Amino acid sequence: MFELDKWQEIFYTMKQNKLRSAITAFNVAWGIFILIILMGFGSGFQNGVEHQFDDDATNSIWIRPGQTSKPYNGIKPGRDIQFTNQDYDAIKQIPGIEYITGRYYLTGEFTVHYKDNLSFFNVRSCHPDHQYLERTIITKGRFINDTDQAEKRKVAVIGEKVIKVLFGHEDPIGKYIDVNGIQYKVVGTFKDEGSEFEQKVIYIPISTAQIAYGGSNRVHIIMVTVGNANVAESKIIEGKILDYLSTKHNFDPTDKKAVRIFNAVENYTQFINLFKGIRLFLFIVGVFTLIAGVVGVSNIMLIVAKERTKEVGVRKAIGATPGSIIGLFLQESMFITLVAGYIGLVAGFSFIETGTLSSLMEGFGFPMDFFIRPQVNLSGAIAATLVLAVFGSLAGFFPARTAAKVEPIEALKDE
Repeated sequence: MFELDKWQEIFYTMKQNKLRSAITAFNVAWGIFILIILMGFGSGFQNGVEHQFDDDATNSIWIRPGQTSKPYNGIKPGRDIQFTNQDYDAIKQIPGIEYITGRYYLTGEFTVHYKDNLSFFNVRSCHPDHQYLERTIITKGRFINDTDQAEKRKVAVIGEKVIKVLFGHEDPIGKYIDVNGIQYKVVGTFKDEGSEFEQKVIYIPISTAQIAYGGSNRVHIIMVTVGNANVAESKIIEGKILDYLSTKHNFDPTDKKAVRIFNAVENYTQFINLFKGIRLFLFIVGVFTLIAGVVGVSNIMLIVAKERTKEVGVRKAIGATPGSIIGLFLQESMFITLVAGYIGLVAGFSFIETGTLSSLMEGFGFPMDFFIRPQVNLSGAIAATLVLAVFGSLAGFFPARTAAKVEPIEALKDE
């Protein structure tokens, strides 16, 4: 119930003790502010690391041939393993495989021109599913399809940087580009959320590359996605792939150098768990900062109770109940805590939303690719502020209760 006299008394007490009230409020506001900043830092750091995975599917497994390092079935080590189209076809049939693509590497940059425009770009050969492995976003036309692959068509899908250099504002779909003397029809354009390098790539069918550039049936790398498989399930699929390859190419399945396998599911999960732990740690640090603020409130309220002992005695002598005395102290501590907590909350969100935190990180030389979109859960921050208000009130309760227990005659004797 709102009592004007009580609020006037609270404001009068705060006015008479400006420094004490300011220190109390600062402890609380600073605790909330630090908690918000730490939460924002944790989310920005995690978003930045997750951004590093935007270029490739996080549910993928990459398989590269290597060189044997162990003798096996009477064969000496040092033998090169070579993947073929048959390996691609066989791995495609393994249960759990969602999308699959292979690449035949075309090394170096190719001279590419359209009309009078000429530049140098990387040409990448692949299967139709490659767009899902590299998270290629088609902006116009289409990606390479199964018909292109089966008929070894000379078609190309080009990135945004290629379009800008060769075509400018002209629509490239249906036009022909010259790649080292071979004409390719542009059937699609794409953008990629990864590095700028990915925007300078030209995709062509792997079957076309194997014929045009002397690749025979060789495949330099095979990549697959495993759908929604968790780490354990992806490791089972990885094991099946390794079993097939070790049998087909006659090498020791425990030989880590014969075939190099990168499991992005496992790697991504480890990173996510790591940063969940970091965010939890930062949150705990922020909570302890809040606890320090609560302790500050408690100490100051203890001083307040001691200073106002004689006042409490007078109140009790004229009929004030212990409950009303405790309520007065609690109301003051809760008011200071809530107002200061709100100030800290607004200051923290402003620091993040205005980009000040990002600018500060950049000023310290932190790579901005690893710190993106810092954000804080508003409901969580408000909940933390309310919890702080409750504990701040409890911090004022115990000194108030002690003061309320003092007998009037003893309180009046207090100097």
